[in-house]
Amino acid sequence: MIQTKPIKKLRHQLLSFLWLGLFACQTNTSTTSSQTTSANAKVYYPAKGDKWEQRTPEQVGMDPKLLAEAVAYAQTQETKMPKDFSTQEEIFGKLLGPIPKDRAGTNGIILRHGYIVAEWGDTKRVDPTYSIAKSFLSTILGVTLDKGMIKDIHDPVANYIKDGGYDSGPNRKVTWRHHAQQTSEWEGELFGKTHTFVGKEEFGNGERKPRGLKEPGTFYEYNDVRINRLSLSLLRLWKKPLPQVLKEQIMNPIGASDTWQYLPYKNSYVEVEGKRLPSVSGGTRWGGGLWINTRDEARFGYLFLRQGKWKNQQIVSQDWVQQATTPGPHGPDYGYLWWLNTQKKQWPNAPTTSFAALGAGSNTIWVDPEHDLVVVWRWHGTNGDEFFKRILASVKK
Repeated sequence: MIQTKPIKKLRHQLLSFLWLGLFACQTNTSTTSSQTTSANAKVYYPAKGDKWEQRTPEQVGMDPKLLAEAVAYAQTQETKMPKDFSTQEEIFGKLLGPIPKDRAGTNGIILRHGYIVAEWGDTKRVDPTYSIAKSFLSTILGVTLDKGMIKDIHDPVANYIKDGGYDSGPNRKVTWRHHAQQTSEWEGELFGKTHTFVGKEEFGNGERKPRGLKEPGTFYEYNDVRINRLSLSLLRLWKKPLPQVLKEQIMNPIGASDTWQYLPYKNSYVEVEGKRLPSVSGGTRWGGGLWINTRDEARFGYLFLRQGKWKNQQIVSQDWVQQATTPGPHGPDYGYLWWLNTQKKQWPNAPTTSFAALGAGSNTIWVDPEHDLVVVWRWHGTNGDEFFKRILASVKK
């Protein structure tokens, strides 16, 4: 494992890496990368907690010097977002939920074959992950379909949800798939925010100009109000808070910590069968959202690398993972609330089969099935392509 810390000179970083690599080689007698990935090898899954096995780059078929240089590069790419979140309302608009006093510096983790091969910064710090929450909501939707609570993703949401949110003509046509692909064109107001994103006070620098609505399913628009409507609809279907669903159905089975939180807005409580329940958002644009540490995000990414399976349990179906990472007919290279690379536009230096959960900050969970990699990189100022290029250069077998 490479355990790195911010340094002034690359030479010092490389010396530290070489020392740690030598120490790991002396104390770890695990199999090599080729043995790990052989047909007869058992797939590794980390146990719950911090007993996550580590490997040196050599043991997983990676060049130690090139990997060290990649991590050194990552450490220099701190995001310009203030650590005290002082520009939050300027960028996104009026807050509806809590926001932390500060955040961690840039940090990350690299997994190969499920083992930690590099880790830097405070990866146990619980921070908002912004729109990465959308990929978690997508997975809850997948579990909901797997359980038969929704018969078909092409079904209109109005067939299931009778709270008035889908009563209008266009809204009645909105399907679960439309919501998942950000093509719903759902019209309305939710928790004080309108679908239009019109208004400087409510939407900050993210405000938009008025436009006419399109037919549901025909036009892509990245829109948190509509994703929050999807979240509310899932809450009404499950009849219990989605953080509880996430914990029971996904996070506990993959051995995540108990430190993460999924926080609602102050005004996003609704009545469901006589109970007052919190409805959570698809990000931290207006506060709240999913606050989580880097290691737990790595587990989530690894679940998708393993096609929804964790040990002997299929957490979410392989069919869902494939659907969620297949591009839709409209908008950018985008699946069911996952960013894709099938056109090599998102990350030109990465495989077309790679995909990611992305959030402001930047927060990134990047999954590369071709090279059996998961990379979580938080609070950086790039789109990730240069970092992924450097990591991939270190992969030798």
